[in-house]
Parts: sequence; structure tokens; C-alpha cells
Amino acid sequence: MPTLFVVGTPIGNLEDVTRRALRILREVDVVLCEDTRVTQKLLAKYAITAKQLSTYNEQESGVTAGKIIGWLEEGKSVALVSDAGTPGISDPGSLLVQKVREALPKVKIESVPGPSALTAALSVAGVPVHDFIFLGFLPHKKGRETLFKEISSADRPYIFYESPHRILKALESLQKFSPQKHVVICRELTKVHEEVLRGTAEGLLEFFKNNPEKVRGEFVVIAS
Repeated sequence: MPTLFVVGTPIGNLEDVTRRALRILREVDVVLCEDTRVTQKLLAKYAITAKQLSTYNEQESGVTAGKIIGWLEEGKSVALVSDAGTPGISDPGSLLVQKVREALPKVKIESVPGPSALTAALSVAGVPVHDFIFLGFLPHKKGRETLFKEISSADRPYIFYESPHRILKALESLQKFSPQKHVVICRELTKVHEEVLRGTAEGLLEFFKNNPEKVRGEFVVIAS
């Protein structure tokens, strides 16, 4: 039976991958990824030679959802991976799943669970999180200030991803709208330079300004 596998891959440390995920990547007819260079590193580590490795991002280059649907109609099995973590979380994976469900309702879509920066950060943050709001990557401009105002009056933790290019601006906004909030920043999770920082937005902003070499990698921000 043709199947679309949604496969979680490591967010940093390449050892964080399940045996099931590796088996699927060996067996499927096509592996879809964001960047073949990134996925190839994982495949090479485990001596996996993909039958076909193609990029999928729907917004730039690479194969389209229509092409992928065609492969499934032909009876091929397809694995979808992201550069890091679980597809569909702040990447175009959810759009592909939606289109396949609409076009081929009888095709099986199977989750192969794996790492997520969100759950990894929450596990080491030391913040009570029986419930929380996850925002993914914040918008660059439109709606960004509205979200920071929303965070300021929230009674539950807000969590979002941020890039090194905008982490200082994010802290400046938290300092402006939520100076009383406790902030946890997790950077480079599962990698050699993994770091968890805690404090106020003001204190963390000063830390990064004094240590510009640490303004790199991926960031998970928790404001509570």
C-alpha cells in the first residue's frame, strides 16, 4: 500500500533518531527533504542510500505536491523529513499532508515520531507547563507587536522559535511589553554548545550584547 511517512529526525545530535525512522528511510521509494545536503549527512552517518532524494518546500524549488501525489498514485512509498525535528511544526510539511489527504483520502499517512525542539526545551526549562501557547516562528513584521502585547497579559507560558538574526529584537520587545516575565532561552539544543539561560528579558538582552559570539544557532524562547 502506498504510504506517506512523516518522519522525525534529529534537531542536532545525529544519534537522536529511532531505529524505525532509519528503517523507513532505507525502505521508501522517495525521501522528501527541505535541503538534500542536510538530510544527506544523516543518511551518510547510517550508511543509507536513498532510492530517490528530492527537495520539497512548495514555495521555492523542488518537487510540487502534485508530483508527490502522482508518486503515491503510482504505488510508491514516500518519507517526508525536515532539516531538523518533526515535519509539520513550523515548516511546509503540514501543507503537503493536507493536500495528500484531500487528493488521496485512501492513502495511508503514518507518523514516525521523533525529536522536537519544543518538547526538548520544555523538558529542561524548569517551567511548570501543564498548559502553554506555542507560536512557532513569529512573523517578521505584521502582527509581531500584537503577539508581544498578548504575551504580556498571558497567565500561561508562551513559547516561540527565533533565529539569531532576530533574537535581540525579540528580547527588546519582551523587555518593553513584559519586563516582569521570567524568560528561558534554549539555544543549540542537543548540540555541543547547548545552553539554557534564565532571567528577565533585560538581563538576557544584556548577556547577549556582552557575548555576541553566542548569538548564533536556533533559539527556543519561553516567557512565563
